[in-house]
Amino acid sequence: MPELPPPSLRLRLDDGALAANWRALDAMSGAAHAGAAVKADAYGLGAGKVVPVLRDAGARDFFVAHWSEVPDVLRHVDPAQVAVLHGPVRAEDAAYARSVGVRPVINSIAQAKRWTEAGGGPCHLMVDTGINRLGLSLADIGDPAIAALDVDLLISHLASADEDSPLNARQLARFRTVCAEIPAQRRSLANSAGIALGPDFAFDLTRPGIALYGGVPRGELASTIRQVAYPQAAVIQVRELAAGDGVGYNAAFTAAEAMRAGVVSLGYADGFLRCRGPGVLRRGEARLPLLGKVSMDMVVVDLGTAPEVREGDWLDVPFELPTQAEASGLSQYELLTTLGRRFRR
Repeated sequence: MPELPPPSLRLRLDDGALAANWRALDAMSGAAHAGAAVKADAYGLGAGKVVPVLRDAGARDFFVAHWSEVPDVLRHVDPAQVAVLHGPVRAEDAAYARSVGVRPVINSIAQAKRWTEAGGGPCHLMVDTGINRLGLSLADIGDPAIAALDVDLLISHLASADEDSPLNARQLARFRTVCAEIPAQRRSLANSAGIALGPDFAFDLTRPGIALYGGVPRGELASTIRQVAYPQAAVIQVRELAAGDGVGYNAAFTAAEAMRAGVVSLGYADGFLRCRGPGVLRRGEARLPLLGKVSMDMVVVDLGTAPEVREGDWLDVPFELPTQAEASGLSQYELLTTLGRRFRR
């Protein structure tokens, strides 16, 4: 096959900001060490790009959700550094973990038995202290199947760390009780927002995710966390509109006077959903308002403030996560993980 033509979407990753975010979160973790959640293809930014940066910055523990995410991470770190949060749902999952050497996160008595039956070995154990997602019930922590495990990392997950909620203190107290009853080499409770709750939540290992990639789940992190992802989209056509011309589906925008517009290669499959409009793209300092509705693969912008723009020029897609989340109603997680595969990273 011939080489692909140049892309009309590209995503610049600021490696320095990514590394700085990890180092800042590691420092905020106090005596604990910071790991890294790299699930969902490193929150949409590309595990192949992200994991080496975090590894070189000092991260030693990496967390994915699905077994299918393991190979991309193993290209850059040792298997014992990789944990699979969904655990061994099937016997095949346990066999794969044993063969490859990654750590399964055990979430139930059934998973504990499945792991032991496969031959066992070091694993992590997730205990539910109040979020009621995956995790061993508190009523089951004394089960013989749990006592038989060789637990490296004992984990729980905070449900409301991004809020000043009484549930945070209740989960902390419950986790301390669990730590007293289940032997483990290390313990971990805090996610990105949990790190900002202070040293009581840090234990031995913290597990930042969203904040590594420029997300700000709590105000305490706002002055520390740097933007990491910078998407750009190309102008693929310039149009001269006359007064009365409608733009896009349902003619949601109608030109009041003659104007110059740019059709931009950006749409739903690139994470740019209709809730992002009305909004703007940027050309340097110039703000280019969206005209009409976002469509499958395109948006149209007003080029009035950037008359120099021509077909093939690049426009910046605003991606300051807290700001764009507030403007669109999407969460910072959704903004990242829906970026899609068409951006060349």
